Amino acid sequence: MLADDKKQMLIRALIGGLIGAALLLAFVWVLDAMPWMSHIWHLRNPFAVWGEWLIDGFGWPSHSLPNLCLFFLAGAEVGIATLPFADSGRSLVVRSLTHFAVMSVTVGLWTVLNFGVRELPFFLISLALVYTLVWLGRWVGWYAEVAAIREKLGLAPGPSLFHWKETLPYLGFALLLCDALPMTLRVFDAPDVPVLVGLLLPYLLLPVGGFMSGLSLGRRHGFCPLYPLACALFYMPVVFLLMNSSALFHCAIVLFAALAGNLTGAARHRMKQKRKE
Repeated sequence: MLADDKKQMLIRALIGGLIGAALLLAFVWVLDAMPWMSHIWHLRNPFAVWGEWLIDGFGWPSHSLPNLCLFFLAGAEVGIATLPFADSGRSLVVRSLTHFAVMSVTVGLWTVLNFGVRELPFFLISLALVYTLVWLGRWVGWYAEVAAIREKLGLAPGPSLFHWKETLPYLGFALLLCDALPMTLRVFDAPDVPVLVGLLLPYLLLPVGGFMSGLSLGRRHGFCPLYPLACALFYMPVVFLLMNSSALFHCAIVLFAALAGNLTGAARHRMKQKRKE
């Protein structure tokens, strides 16, 4: 956090923690009042309900207090997230990742406590998606603010949002790699053992093609997050046309290959920009 915001951080952590605990207690009260065996809601004194819950936990006495503590902790972490993490790009990324890691530990402990280890991927992936959505929302907001400032100063417009204009010329190659190439290979593939589509394409052609095209795009325009996503989306119909849902992980292969190439190219692009400065 910013040094000047430490007091605000503690205040927001406390408020967030109290809200988190209050939400759990409200849920427990509503859960107790639900008409499980009839159509009538039975609202009792909430303090009596909470006392019973803390004592016997509705059958899970060891879970009540840890759940309350974890909800308080999660609420405190969310409260902290309402403040700016840093005033520079690198510190912002590091502290954001640290906050995500701490939040993941909290959610992971709550998941194991209530649902078991098997459900960890579901809850952690859901948390990652929420983080991604929040970051995308903030990124769009920052981009709009910068664009407005540049317009007022009479400066040339900066790169397009998420570099979508810069990505457009590469979508043709993505279509060739992820759609036209698989369809062509399928014509020459053996019907009983599809070696070309089942082995050569996902484990060699897609990774190499995705990485090299992402590298080229990154070297020219920096980080372009839409390109890896486009590669995965373009390939998804091929999975169902030529294979089945068990091959959906092929989409992840081309996505991460294109992402790795684009990040590598973006790093080289940034180094060139620094040299010019």
